[in-house]
Amino acid sequence: MLRFAILILLFASLAAAAQQSELPPGTQSSTDTPSSPAKIAPEMSAAESAIAASDWKTAEASLNLWIASHPSDARALFDLGYVADAQNRAEDAEKLYRRAIDADTKSFEAHVSLGLLLARRGNPDDARPELALATELDPGDAGPAAKARAWRALARIDKTANPEEASNELLEALKLSPETTADTLLAASIADQAGQFPAAETAYRRVLADNPESGPAHAGLAHVLIAGKQYPDAETHLRAALKFSPDDPGLNAELATVLVAQDKAEAIPVLQKLHDAHPQNADITRMLASVLADAGDYSGSDHYYTEVLSASPKDSVALVGHGQNLIRLLRFADAFAAFDKATQIDPANPDGWSGLAFAASRTSHPDVALHALTMRSKYLPEVPSTYFLWAISYDSLHKNTEAATYYQHFLDASAGKFPDQEWQARQRLKLLNEKH
Repeated sequence: MLRFAILILLFASLAAAAQQSELPPGTQSSTDTPSSPAKIAPEMSAAESAIAASDWKTAEASLNLWIASHPSDARALFDLGYVADAQNRAEDAEKLYRRAIDADTKSFEAHVSLGLLLARRGNPDDARPELALATELDPGDAGPAAKARAWRALARIDKTANPEEASNELLEALKLSPETTADTLLAASIADQAGQFPAAETAYRRVLADNPESGPAHAGLAHVLIAGKQYPDAETHLRAALKFSPDDPGLNAELATVLVAQDKAEAIPVLQKLHDAHPQNADITRMLASVLADAGDYSGSDHYYTEVLSASPKDSVALVGHGQNLIRLLRFADAFAAFDKATQIDPANPDGWSGLAFAASRTSHPDVALHALTMRSKYLPEVPSTYFLWAISYDSLHKNTEAATYYQHFLDASAGKFPDQEWQARQRLKLLNEKH
């Protein structure tokens, strides 16, 4: 925990030096072109001059000619990989970087460029060892800034699975090069992943103080505020972030979440937009269905629950939502079937048992209702409505003693909130007591 506070304080105390922008994975700046030893073949010199001028066609032709007669020249192989990387030919670049490493296992540039390329292609498990090895090698003419890139890439890879290690890696990068805005955002993200929300909030707000139009900072801060249930403030920052990425599914989902938490009707069009853009996303569809049910549109809600169930018939959450809608639509037999299936699939869901108890009571299955109430009681405390279901189920089975006990429990718990059921309970208690 202390590590994240130290990281944020370190950022706050750094001098306002000229910031150095990060380069895309697998590329180098003009000051980081392949190192130039005292003596270099004219063919290689011409190729590297072409690289410096971004004349990829000339560079590639010269390098291919040179490598044809010097197949183990690590520098030439790296240069050719760099040319392929610069032209977004990732597979060619990877093969050439690996050939360069085979020719010179201590080639810093080949290891770091391969690691950055693999990270960019979504292969963190393969990228990590290359980048870690690069941090142990001499960067040569590439300089400390190039090694800092390796540390930063490691921090990005580790931030989710190992935020403490990611924090250490980012600190190592800051020892080698000045802090950038991207560093502050990365530090905030690392703290967020570690659950260190105050530190993350501090970092995000520091970025916004310097740049109020930073979409990533608004998005990151909103995520932290949602974790703290600060929904109105989170909504403000989400709307700011959405100005830059209006169709971002994650941001729209978070906006829907905060709108739902604030009982705002705007959640429905946000979720409908999300659903239209991602119709196969069951989480979005279920959320839209839930919000529509809360708004009283039970038929509209059930349309979406049915949509989920058509693709995933054993989705217990959708089955429960479907069953609840069927209850509200007075389709008790269909609700009974939905809840029965849901409880078989997920017997640990108390909402399924609650629904089954009610549906069973309304379809003259008191024995099933009692079983469902027994299962529900393992997960949730009794409430007036469940006391009443216990009572009428026992009453239907002519278990008078148990029925009287639960009618009395209901009357004790209801406290005038359910006048119709209370009248019924008193009448039944009177009759049951007369039988004794």
